[in-house]
Amino acid sequence: MKSAKVMPKGLEHDRRWMLVNDERGFMTQRDYPKMALLKLSFGSDGFIVTSDKDTLHIPFNMNAQKQTVTKVWDDTVTTLEAGSHYNSWFSDILDVKCKLVQFPEINPRPVDAQYKINNDHVSLADGFPFLIIGQSSLNDLNIRLTTPVPMNRFRPNLVFTGGDPYEEDNWRNFSVGANKFVGVKPCSRCVMTTINQDTAEKNAEPLKTLAAYRRQNNKIYFGQNVIAVDFTEIFVGDTILLN
Repeated sequence: MKSAKVMPKGLEHDRRWMLVNDERGFMTQRDYPKMALLKLSFGSDGFIVTSDKDTLHIPFNMNAQKQTVTKVWDDTVTTLEAGSHYNSWFSDILDVKCKLVQFPEINPRPVDAQYKINNDHVSLADGFPFLIIGQSSLNDLNIRLTTPVPMNRFRPNLVFTGGDPYEEDNWRNFSVGANKFVGVKPCSRCVMTTINQDTAEKNAEPLKTLAAYRRQNNKIYFGQNVIAVDFTEIFVGDTILLN
């Protein structure tokens, strides 16, 4: 993307949709790596989801009405069911019964109180509205790997160039262009990072290598979780200032 609106729960449209299983639990590549093969792009009024078999359009404003309660980790959230057409499409493509749900902007999901800045909320992401990683950090990791990995293994919202490897670990108050952010917690990583986003294949890396030098308190860290203070618009090429 060349630009994005900063919203309280994260970038506009980011992680506002989710697939859920029969138990109303959230589905991710951790358990369903085939989901990696679903590719998303922007249309004029919604997402375009492409698989090797078919293409689906998901409008940003689908006017879904049926409420349902779903789970994201330990959080229970109220979502809206997209409808049978979308459920059937994803169930057929993934070969598992599932439903597509949408998380309205007004519905609550508070950030962990230990890390909140104001009355902060998050979308359907794991725990925080934003994730930032420096290109230098990935470059340093890739020097240590036999086969380099792309940044999409880590799913950040914001990637910056310049600076030292892992300096984002210690960022607190900073701005991207005109928008202020606060770094609140280094991001602990899981097996999601080991799934090739082009093939859906799992490997031990890069988690194995990261564990050798980025482990602390029995967790492996890469990237910094972030909360927004302002809600403007950010652009590719914006300058980052540390406050």
